[in-house]
Amino acid sequence: MDAESDSGTPDLPTVRAALTIACRAPSVHNTQPWRWVFDGTLLFLYRDTARRLPAADPQSRQLIISCGAALDHARQAFVSMGWFAYATRMPDPERPELLAVFEFRPWCGALNRTAARVRAMPLRHTDRLPMAAPDDWSGVLDTVRELARPHHVTVDEITEDDRPRLADATRQVIALRRHDSAYQDELHWWSGHSESYAGVPVAALVSDNEAARVDVGRDFPPAPYSTRRPDLDDHSRLVVLSTIGDSPGQWLHTGEALSGLLLECTARGLTTGILTHITELTTTRAELAELITQPGVPQVVIRIGTAPEEPGIDPTPRRLLSEVFEVRPAHVRNPASIDLTLSTPVRS
Repeated sequence: MDAESDSGTPDLPTVRAALTIACRAPSVHNTQPWRWVFDGTLLFLYRDTARRLPAADPQSRQLIISCGAALDHARQAFVSMGWFAYATRMPDPERPELLAVFEFRPWCGALNRTAARVRAMPLRHTDRLPMAAPDDWSGVLDTVRELARPHHVTVDEITEDDRPRLADATRQVIALRRHDSAYQDELHWWSGHSESYAGVPVAALVSDNEAARVDVGRDFPPAPYSTRRPDLDDHSRLVVLSTIGDSPGQWLHTGEALSGLLLECTARGLTTGILTHITELTTTRAELAELITQPGVPQVVIRIGTAPEEPGIDPTPRRLLSEVFEVRPAHVRNPASIDLTLSTPVRS
């Protein structure tokens, strides 16, 4: 190890490499609402409030869930590079933009499934097309429940008997949002622009023909006409991530559990789709709460299935690391002294 490693801190190239992988984490509308600051010893995770969705996410719930996914991606990436990253979450209630601080120590333990999940990070993507049923479903469900347990997040399956109610809730959301001009403007701003490093590109959208074969899905602007997977109706399984309460700390933990679930499924060769539109509105969120087995607050719905072999899918674009990461000297370690003026304002 070099001098920096001997001191118990990864060197800057290692931090950059880990965060490059971590930034493959999913985020609502691919907004990538995170910022990282490294002071040579500690690594700070901030939420980028300039990338909040005022119409869809006024409380920043989905924004913080997205940051939680990036936090877990980073933790696993560092472990795979020989560093245990211990996260102190929500360390400063007076500085709500600061979500977590990482401290490091060398790690030489077994990687178990971590290496497979890290390899899955560049492969994982949101699949909005019809899916076939997942293989070894009971084994998948048992594993993702264990992954979510340390975060105090419950994973419930939506049964086939209850699925029509969730499909009805989806149609209800679409109807309620159809004439919400602020929501529609925001949705169109963040989708269909393939030249951008953020947002949902055209290639990740589905046509009206394809969307008609998925009973539970978010209503994005349609892609040009196409008939991918023409003989397949959606047979994905649906699960819900829920928490006991509804605080920013629980949202962050939800994102961490979501990250583990998605990466485990990808490592198993499954495909996934994240749905948050049903939990955006009070009415449909309450209806979803009636479908879970224990009292709780639904946070995210996930579709899990298998997809036929298809031509290579281009990764959804990501912002340059220089836009979301900076190095600050240790004398400004006090979180209250770190401003986020480098954050690029985003029209919404």
